[in-house]
Amino acid sequence: MNSQLKKGLIEYCVLAALAHQDSYGYEIVKQINHQIEITESTLYPILKRLETSKRVSTYSKIHNGRLRKYYQLTDEGQESIQQFLNDWKQVEAIQQYIKGSVENAAS
Repeated sequence: MNSQLKKGLIEYCVLAALAHQDSYGYEIVKQINHQIEITESTLYPILKRLETSKRVSTYSKIHNGRLRKYYQLTDEGQESIQQFLNDWKQVEAIQQYIKGSVENAAS
């Protein structure tokens, strides 16, 4: 997959992972890695960007005697997912145009 396309999709995969429940970095990687390959070193800058843009919020909680940072989807994050899904309809239309053009050129 094109790296620029992948980069854009990872943010929405992270947001989607948080749609069902709050989570922490390692668990988010495990959850989305079967869809799109990601490492923790890639994830944390994305989470920071999402936090800065107020699409996720954070809180800390003690787990096994250690403080763990959890990420939570905000209303802005939910709206961002909805906007992505709406925009994706345009992406599909463009993909159909490209596919049709290529198929017609091959005929």
